[in-house]
Amino acid sequence: MNTQGIAHRLVGHCMTGPLISIGPYATLAEAYSTMCLRSIRRLPVLEHERLTGIVTRSDILEAKPSEVGHAIDFDAVVHTLGHAAELMLAHKIGGLPVLNARDEPVGMITESDLFRLIAAEWRDDNEHLPA
Repeated sequence: MNTQGIAHRLVGHCMTGPLISIGPYATLAEAYSTMCLRSIRRLPVLEHERLTGIVTRSDILEAKPSEVGHAIDFDAVVHTLGHAAELMLAHKIGGLPVLNARDEPVGMITESDLFRLIAAEWRDDNEHLPA
């Protein structure tokens, strides 16, 4: 598999979008309802178009605040998928918000996005091999 190609892809080309988010004054019930209706497991929390945190389905079900908070420099993840994957592994999280050059949230990159990319690369690499 050509992992070199994956490592240099832009996160913005693989993220899930458009961004679905909530405000900081939304209730847990509203957040949970949005997640269920949209079939997602995490919601960026935006205040005045600025990322202030992420709430996950597990956070809601366990009724505790997200452990992600501001512990990660989200600006750093917009460059490559490899870096995003490393951050997700290191911090044991399943997704990161993707910000544009103006620090505006535009989407999410999730473990499912990365798995889809790896599977597509594997298929492309093995498509022309004899059976």
